[in-house]
Amino acid sequence: MLKNRYILVVCGLLLGIAQGVSQTLSLDAVLNAIKDNNPQLKMYEADIQSMDAAAVGAKSWMAPQVSTGFFMTPYNSKMWKGDEMNSGMGMYMIGISQMFPNGAKLKADADYMNAMSSVEKENKNYTLNQLYAMAKTNYYQGVVLEKKLKVAKENLSLLNYMIKSMEIRYQYNMDKLPTYYKAKSQWSVLESMIVMLQNDSNQKRIVLNTLMARDKNTDFEWDVNYQLKDFNAIQKDSASLTQQRSDLKAIEKTMELNQMKVAIEKAKLAPEFGVKYDHMIGLGQQPQQFSLMGMVTIPMPWSTKMNKATIESLKIKNESLAWQKQMILNEATGMISGMNTELINLKKQYEIADKSIIPALKRNYDTSVLAWQNNTGDLFAVLDAWEALNMAQLDALDKLQAILSTQVEIEKQLENN
Repeated sequence: MLKNRYILVVCGLLLGIAQGVSQTLSLDAVLNAIKDNNPQLKMYEADIQSMDAAAVGAKSWMAPQVSTGFFMTPYNSKMWKGDEMNSGMGMYMIGISQMFPNGAKLKADADYMNAMSSVEKENKNYTLNQLYAMAKTNYYQGVVLEKKLKVAKENLSLLNYMIKSMEIRYQYNMDKLPTYYKAKSQWSVLESMIVMLQNDSNQKRIVLNTLMARDKNTDFEWDVNYQLKDFNAIQKDSASLTQQRSDLKAIEKTMELNQMKVAIEKAKLAPEFGVKYDHMIGLGQQPQQFSLMGMVTIPMPWSTKMNKATIESLKIKNESLAWQKQMILNEATGMISGMNTELINLKKQYEIADKSIIPALKRNYDTSVLAWQNNTGDLFAVLDAWEALNMAQLDALDKLQAILSTQVEIEKQLENN
């Protein structure tokens, strides 16, 4: 019995520890969760399904018209019945009429309704690209914040070592009190920075949890691995952008829809045919009779003004969309070229900081600490070296953040996810 209780207690403790450990969430997992769960994308999907469902009835005919009632019947009901001199007057009629829609118009309507969802599909892809860019930006910011926290905690540890050493050395009059207070103030500043960085990191988690449509307070660890990309070899001409970008595809699909609307309006200018059949039951002694008539709609100049005006309007609208497409392409190619140049310069600056500036400042700090420990150097020089190293490391991470943000922006413009 005691053994079973012991096992239960151990299992409970292990389960609690497992639940307390945050799971590492990769960027790919975040993007997949957004694609599957984001409400905005679900809304687009429902709209697309709605349009596809409506397109099923694109080739439906107009409903037939049924009529019934008296035909050429006198008000005087005595005249309805026949007599020796008269066979009766009036008839009771049942009629049905059906218009046969123009085949070209039916096809144009069907083509249009079947293509309506194509624009929404591209709008959905455009929105997905925007959500991906937002997620990448916040995720990379979280990664850099994690690296800043690591640097800040390491530098806090170094500062803590100096403060502890000063407290011991001060007892033997080996250090000055103002230096000690300067170190303590820097300790407080760094502690405040760590609190701020932790808060910023939590804010990024909330943004990503919101994009993934899950509990906003769900904790996870950042996957600190990242890839710096080179965009020099990627084609950035108008043709390749048109094939990649969903907003440009949506404009093209809209232009195609407008052409289909033009085809619908032109089809309305063609005549439509119908048939009308009436069956008449004679009152009194009159025989049963029927009427069978063909019908045709004849488009006249005064009845087609609206259709012709709509056709002209759609042509002008397509011209406007073509210019809009050119405007987006012009802006995008300019932005990509400018950001790629900036990315190259940022990478060079980051490489210089990472391989030259920070190692030199680290050696400077180590040398000043050694001189201070051997009583041949001043603690102010140590603190200055520590501060320079701390600022250089944080500045290098700021450059890394700028590199990743610029990279995400280029990917968003290229829609290269």
